Amino acid sequence: MSLEKLNAICTEKVDAIKNRGVLKGAERAIARINLPDWVKNGSLPVGDEDNALGPRYFLAADSNPYLLMNSNSYLGLSLHPAVMQAEEKGVQEFGTGPGAVRFISGTYVPHVELENRLAAFHQREAAMIYSAAYAAVLGVLPPLIDRNTLVISDELNHNSIINAIRLSRPAEKAIYRHLNMSELDRVIDRYASGRQHEPVKINRVLVVTDGIFSMRGDHAPLAEIDKICRNYERYFDEGIITVVDDSHGVGAFGTTGRGAEEYTQCKVDILIATLGKALGVNGGYVVASNAVINYLRESSPCYIYSNPVTPSEALAAKISLEILESKAGLERLQKLRALTSHFEAGLQALGFETIPGEHPVTPLIVRDSSKTMMLNNYLFENKILATGLNYPVVPRGDEEIRFQINANHTTRDIDFVLEILENFTE
Repeated sequence: MSLEKLNAICTEKVDAIKNRGVLKGAERAIARINLPDWVKNGSLPVGDEDNALGPRYFLAADSNPYLLMNSNSYLGLSLHPAVMQAEEKGVQEFGTGPGAVRFISGTYVPHVELENRLAAFHQREAAMIYSAAYAAVLGVLPPLIDRNTLVISDELNHNSIINAIRLSRPAEKAIYRHLNMSELDRVIDRYASGRQHEPVKINRVLVVTDGIFSMRGDHAPLAEIDKICRNYERYFDEGIITVVDDSHGVGAFGTTGRGAEEYTQCKVDILIATLGKALGVNGGYVVASNAVINYLRESSPCYIYSNPVTPSEALAAKISLEILESKAGLERLQKLRALTSHFEAGLQALGFETIPGEHPVTPLIVRDSSKTMMLNNYLFENKILATGLNYPVVPRGDEEIRFQINANHTTRDIDFVLEILENFTE
């Protein structure tokens, strides 16, 4: 057998991506990190914070120090000494991997303890961890969707939700415009009023949304969504179920870091999130009722047939949760909000368009693909790592540079970025 013909096809497709201006290209490999003492100590800068610098990153075959402005580690916990020590301890006790899927011999005490801790953190009956948040979304939605299910989704939901719905093949699928609650209401009303597409009878409705939308940093109005759903629930034999993926929200949004639910003061039916962003480790999870979690353990392929996170990662994530729930965690959240506000105000003062909000994802809206690429290259030339987002990753006309603030940044770091942006010329 030969790959000759397939190689030609693959090369042609990559060339087409490049011609559209959306080629990701070679990945930049981080070779080492230079940590200031306050990060090594697991603290925040003491004394003259305005003159403190955060970590600097060095790329392979590049001796220049870069400021990382595109990391999901919002609380900086991936570099926290207590989290790293917990993972090192776990490796010594349990080895480098679980060695099996959960139902065979891959369940360790740290997995069970972490699930209990996550359930308590979110005030749910039960929790269940996956190897990744993407796997969690793909693992949760299909078992809850059958041939009599209507799925309703925000148009800007994450790729994992889009693919999970495709995989599920629901009876009906509807997309509402981003955050448009009137349109969501009209979609549900159309089916509740009996104007269903025969011969399919809709018994169950799933309304699925991101909590924080990763490209924009805005949040879903969960209380409004919940109110709309409850108004129509009686029309469907198996009810209306709200499912939220708040991977970017948990640990980075809300007074105590409990995400979009806390910010909107609304608890949804099923919550999916990640250990790999604000908590700084790896893996995904879902929290819900005992009945739902028990069913997913028996029916979710991404859980049943895939190894879990390592025991050492579970131990590290448990420590991250403990830090988040401590005074030190609240201090990190307060600092995160302050830095985000400072950066947003600076962008607006320079005349740049952004989407204001408390979440540390701060987009600089460019609205032009070539200019986005030019600005992203300019930032890199000035030793700033940021992410340029063009169509189709974002809608055409919404091209942007996505900046992500984290608690290991300092005021001086943020001011450095603003100074570089001030000097940008097309």
